[in-house]
Amino acid sequence: MMLKFTANISMLFTEVDLVDRFEMAKKAGFDAVEIQFPYSLSAQKIKALLDENQLSLVLFNIDADDLLLGGEGLASVPEKKAQFRLAVAQALEYAQLIKPEVINVLPGRCYDSTREQEYLCVFKENLAFAAEVFAPLGVKAVFEAINTKDMPGFLINNGQDMLDILEDLSLCNLFMQYDIYHMTMMSENVLDFISRYGHLIGHIQFADCPGRGQPGTGEINFAEVFSAIEMSAYSGWVGAEYKPVGKTINSVAWL
Repeated sequence: MMLKFTANISMLFTEVDLVDRFEMAKKAGFDAVEIQFPYSLSAQKIKALLDENQLSLVLFNIDADDLLLGGEGLASVPEKKAQFRLAVAQALEYAQLIKPEVINVLPGRCYDSTREQEYLCVFKENLAFAAEVFAPLGVKAVFEAINTKDMPGFLINNGQDMLDILEDLSLCNLFMQYDIYHMTMMSENVLDFISRYGHLIGHIQFADCPGRGQPGTGEINFAEVFSAIEMSAYSGWVGAEYKPVGKTINSVAWL
């Protein structure tokens, strides 16, 4: 299939305010965007910006509480089950209006290794709950592995972890979100994984490695990566989720 690219406007076009990034993404050649956490704007405002710029919004995340501030996050913490359900309800309200293709559930961290299994059980329970809530909308629920160098203690940190959860839960609208940067940081064979399990992946994101910049700033051969995605059973969008080195507009030559 021909690859379809989205701009992650939480990381791209940060030279301007979030409301102005939709237009910047369109001008740079993107037909779709994704946002990590859209909740600083109302769903109505996002819908208006998407319509105005003839963009679709492919993905956003369920709120992750204190994850980006160094905390454990939301989806795996036993003491935060009620808060997670409120976050799912919030995501559902946004999804009903802006109709994403996928919603990502970030597993979060576990800092107490003696409770790791407990956290994993809670994560699976919460993930199944979210998937069931989003199913009637035709939205895929996804979850991702993040490398433990950037996020020590992250509960899910490789492809096999994700495959195990998929097998365990066996839900028709639950898929992996596969991040090429994070899995390269974990020394995973990205090309092999995508070609073998493309049918189980609901969303792909990329950045070069090391450094997490745009293609060409690190050591990943993106011609090979994009070719592997094209030849695989994966049929979704491919999200540019990198930290631009220089101005964002000068970082999209790969597109």
